Amino acid sequence: MRLIVILYLSFLLVIPVSLIFWRTFSHGVAPVWHALQDPAMTSAFRVTGIVTGISVVIDTVFGVTISLLLVRYRFFGRRFLDAILDLPLAISPVVVGLALILVYGKYGWFGGFLERHGFQVIFALPGMVLATVFTSLPLVAREVMPVLEEIGVEQEQAARTLGAGPTQTFRRVTLPAIRWALAYGVVLSMARCLGEYGAVSVVSGRLVNKTQTLPLIVDQSFQNYDVTTAYTASFVLAAIAIASLVVISLLRPKERA
Repeated sequence: MRLIVILYLSFLLVIPVSLIFWRTFSHGVAPVWHALQDPAMTSAFRVTGIVTGISVVIDTVFGVTISLLLVRYRFFGRRFLDAILDLPLAISPVVVGLALILVYGKYGWFGGFLERHGFQVIFALPGMVLATVFTSLPLVAREVMPVLEEIGVEQEQAARTLGAGPTQTFRRVTLPAIRWALAYGVVLSMARCLGEYGAVSVVSGRLVNKTQTLPLIVDQSFQNYDVTTAYTASFVLAAIAIASLVVISLLRPKERA
């Protein structure tokens, strides 16, 4: 069974990612360095960083809030709210992008009003953030909720009995208990945001040096037979995700010790 699992993971994950790394540096470091200095690549780094940073913050705040709401409270519609939390994982990202255009596009429900007041959503950073947040929304919550259920409410109730307020209870009791689940959720959310393609490709307009992210650069470069740029952008995305997971894995045993 272990051999089957290792072979399966090797053919599905390890070999493809390793080939990306190998192809990236197959002609040396100089072509990669040149590709990284390209203005379009630099702009894609900046746009990807902005969109990912804002999206991860929103996902984190929402994930912790909705987790506390669903685990610690009982109210009418709780099961329905818990069910629709997974909706972003069930809907195609392309459909999400189209839905955002219908709502926030120039001829959408709110898009015309917003553009008349100088705020453009579609084919701009706000639309890209909305699309990215939608596709990655449940990841933090689904990591935190099982831990909240496992730790129970005894420690939080004890803190309130000793005079701690809600904010102090969360900061001193709840947050330390969920910190590693929260860290994994943030890493998963970041990786999802970095690699989002479908919804962002619809709402971004793929404007060069304005609304192109690294995944869009990969697609455009590969279609234009610029494989060096495509492999370089792919390598950067994969390296960031792997490095984040490795750092979390290395730090967790130290905390347990």
